[in-house]
Amino acid sequence: MHPPYPLGVIHGRFQVLHHDHLRYLLAGQRLCEHLVVGVTNPDPVLTRQVAADPRRGTALANPLTYFERQVMVGAALTAAGVPAGSFSVVPLPITNPELYRYYVPLEAVFFLTICDDWGRQKKAWFEELGLAVHVLWDVPPEHKGQQASDIRERMARNEPWQNLVPPAVAALLAAWGIPSRLARLAAEAEPA
Repeated sequence: MHPPYPLGVIHGRFQVLHHDHLRYLLAGQRLCEHLVVGVTNPDPVLTRQVAADPRRGTALANPLTYFERQVMVGAALTAAGVPAGSFSVVPLPITNPELYRYYVPLEAVFFLTICDDWGRQKKAWFEELGLAVHVLWDVPPEHKGQQASDIRERMARNEPWQNLVPPAVAALLAAWGIPSRLARLAAEAEPA
């Protein structure tokens, strides 16, 4: 069966990429011939605080670099059987809608999920720009599923976390020393 859309854009911070992120990415991938994955909060300069989710911009919430997340997303999709030529991974400064046209194809269908005010805010930005929007699922906050913040906290506390992410992701996070990085960031964030 031929996917309904030739081109789709999906996005996320992927700090860190977990099983529900992969489910979300694969849901978008099944609906288009080519999926553009926009990695949000690509760097601190292009990250604005938003009232809908003020913690998204903190250093502790963003321990991975854009490059690490680009590699991680590609590894997860490839390990899940998605052909490398059928997706692209690019930066996407999600809190700067006026810049989208420089990063992603605006003629694409923009996939997203909604489970809180942050999801509704992004949908509003997409619609204000006249973008085609496809909501993959709209669920109440209590049905959101996995939270990357919980995984980051486990990593920082040196608790088991590997089963909460795809195996390809776990290998990369361990090789990059992300648990140690998170422990250091958590210690720095504690009040003196």
